[in-house]
Amino acid sequence: MNTRNWLDRLTPPGMKKIFAKRDTPENLWVKCPLSGEMVFQEDLVAGQYVTPAGHHMRIGAKTRFAITFDNGEYERIPVPDVAVDPLKFRDDKKYTDRLKAARAKTDEEDAISVGVGNIDGVPAVVFVQDFAFMGGSLGMAAGEGFITAAEEALKRKLPLVAIIASGGARMQEGALSLMQMPRTTLLVNDLNAARLPYIVVLTDPTSGGVTASYAMLGDVHIAEPRALICFSGPRVIEQTIREKLPEGAQRSEYLLEKGMVDAVVDRRELKPYLANLITLLCGTKAA
Repeated sequence: MNTRNWLDRLTPPGMKKIFAKRDTPENLWVKCPLSGEMVFQEDLVAGQYVTPAGHHMRIGAKTRFAITFDNGEYERIPVPDVAVDPLKFRDDKKYTDRLKAARAKTDEEDAISVGVGNIDGVPAVVFVQDFAFMGGSLGMAAGEGFITAAEEALKRKLPLVAIIASGGARMQEGALSLMQMPRTTLLVNDLNAARLPYIVVLTDPTSGGVTASYAMLGDVHIAEPRALICFSGPRVIEQTIREKLPEGAQRSEYLLEKGMVDAVVDRRELKPYLANLITLLCGTKAA
């Protein structure tokens, strides 16, 4: 039985090849979560992943380093290996399987990365958390990453810039994850003792155990616009107190008004802002 439809029978041989469907990249257009506007991918990249409506998209470590360091050039600092799945944790998936999936998705070993380079000619160590890797959660690897970044800053006598994005502690590592909160705090104290600036950039979202430790211990706290910054999320608080939170509560602008952050800075203006701030705090001259 001939299953071809009538259009197939009328189409001359070879005509389909001429009008064959071209492959189109799936991510050619990106929808802005704030306005619903479709944004051309190339325009989004050129604008450092800030949409025309001003929404700051979440970005990974490689992109963050590329827009922070001069000419995208930096030295990547390796982070020590940690025990994998020390608790043999499993929920609906094995922890090891979640790690494999996150590594394949981000091309990173864990949620943190450390680099050293110049920011508008001013040298600095930069620590980055990637929310795409298991929500940027704080586990042993992230703790070791922060400690490595701080020790590198101490060794080179450079300021440390921490760019944070995290959903909190990593439940798959239990108390071992929570132990990273005091461990990282000790290194912040060492930076203070050495009189080296510790600057924190809070991005969307910053929450949980990270907020309760090194994310809020900086000398200066900068936030990207409309970033969610909190310990517990708004839904948890509203369910607890049975009241609606004020409009924009726990967002950058609200926290600036209340004195919890020092400045709200557009990502496209962050690089010169950091360079000027570092120069002001420690007198570092451009290279």
